[in-house]
Amino acid sequence: MHEDDLVVAFKDLRPQAPIHFLVVSKKHIATLNDLQPEDSPLIGQMFQVAKKLAVQSNIHEKGYRTVFNVNAGAGQSVYHIHLHVLGGRMFSWPPG
Repeated sequence: MHEDDLVVAFKDLRPQAPIHFLVVSKKHIATLNDLQPEDSPLIGQMFQVAKKLAVQSNIHEKGYRTVFNVNAGAGQSVYHIHLHVLGGRMFSWPPG
């Protein structure tokens, strides 16, 4: 879906919504707990790409959710930061 010097984005293999893609850092960072101040531009780029792809996927007006899972208790199973972008259905709050 997208690739640049900092990130790559692709559809999730096990989608949890009609639209579900991941924005993945090319730099290895295991969890958000491992972020350093110099990683701020990378995180900003992840969200810029999420926004761009949300527009392209036509979920930007009705709404979408962005999620970083951090460690096993929050559902992280791949220890390399990645931003989930989900849309195309209604979401409840609080999440499950």
